[in-house]
Amino acid sequence: MKVAVCNEVSTRVRNSDILRSLEKYDLEVFNVGMSETDTPSELTYIHTGFLSALLLKLKKVDYAIGGCGTGIGYLNSVLQYPGVVCGHILSPLDAWLFSEINHGNCIALALNQGYGWAAEKNLQYIFEQIFGVKHGLGYPKHRAESQAASRKTMSDLSAMTHIGFADIVQKMPSDILETVLSFPGVGELIDSEANGVEALKASILRQLGQR
Repeated sequence: MKVAVCNEVSTRVRNSDILRSLEKYDLEVFNVGMSETDTPSELTYIHTGFLSALLLKLKKVDYAIGGCGTGIGYLNSVLQYPGVVCGHILSPLDAWLFSEINHGNCIALALNQGYGWAAEKNLQYIFEQIFGVKHGLGYPKHRAESQAASRKTMSDLSAMTHIGFADIVQKMPSDILETVLSFPGVGELIDSEANGVEALKASILRQLGQR
């Protein structure tokens, strides 16, 4: 599984905690958000929400991990885009229920509020319930069929209520697009095989060429 880690500026000091907690799993991790390394620009949850959704849509990653101080800002940001199923995860139980019932592709973590003693342990236990279990089995078990049908309905609604992602890129405010596409590592990741989303890649590359 390919996973994007997208820290925004207020949570950059938590980046190393996230990366360490993911080491035990068989994942290809793309650390495309902020870390404690100096960068030419700062990413807010507005930027990381767009970046996470873009990488998911481009099929560069299968899962996105983000958040902010409370997790709520990132949650609302990433859910503006089609094809994203994001959970606000505060505990391992949240993570397990989200995996079992919602079978999503993105999580929003609270990385400042309540991030105190043993917070890194809570983070490790959360990831155990995200990457150490099978998703979409349903809970309780007799609700599994209904929950799967609801996930399909939500996916259809997401496609119906959003414009295409290529159009989103064209309409995106230039300052947001410029910040995201020029952030270290992002352009290189995007500028690879299109994986069946050629129109979106072409839209992005047009924007990259206009920088």
